[in-house]
Amino acid sequence: MTADPETPLRADARRNRDQILAAARVIFAAQGAEVPMEEIARAAGVGVGTLYRRFPDRDALIRAVAVDNFDRVLRDAKAAKDQESSDWDALIRLLHQSMELQLSIQLAMVSPRALAILKSDPAIKALRDDLLVVLEGFVRGAQAEGRLRTDVGTGDVAMLFATLLRQMPGKGHEVARMATRRCIGIMIDGLRADRNGSLPGRVLTGADLDPDRPPRP
Repeated sequence: MTADPETPLRADARRNRDQILAAARVIFAAQGAEVPMEEIARAAGVGVGTLYRRFPDRDALIRAVAVDNFDRVLRDAKAAKDQESSDWDALIRLLHQSMELQLSIQLAMVSPRALAILKSDPAIKALRDDLLVVLEGFVRGAQAEGRLRTDVGTGDVAMLFATLLRQMPGKGHEVARMATRRCIGIMIDGLRADRNGSLPGRVLTGADLDPDRPPRP
């Protein structure tokens, strides 16, 4: 049983839904996906009944938060494509804006329940696939511009995102953000076309990230 995020909502219902998602995003990131639903309702400033009307169970709420996160990143990616003067600049902008994906990555790392939802939900898979298409355009375009090294692929860059978004355990928020900014700088430097040296293995593609794809020989 799941709530339908596409159902038109009254302004107050939409506001309640947005408040619940915002509260769940923060609490899930801090405490994991098994936090009592009552605590999320309290943080959102709504009654428990209101929460359950919008999200009938925990899985529905986890799914909605993940969809919202991926949708935000996809919109950021499309905006970068439209507003930046080159695919390289759009890729760099997306790297710097990638913190929205952090919760989804973190949930998948620490919650088997969330990982199962992230892997199996068709809406999340569709958003993920759309994001990979945009990212592949950035990668190929930046390589054609001569600014991105040619021995990396979309899968390599996507894995950099995933690595980047792993929180530093036991560190303060400011230290984690500073470390993330530094890691972005190091990654960008390593992606530049003028870097010498070859990478081990082969180029990773978007298809390599599909959990249902048979292993490549």
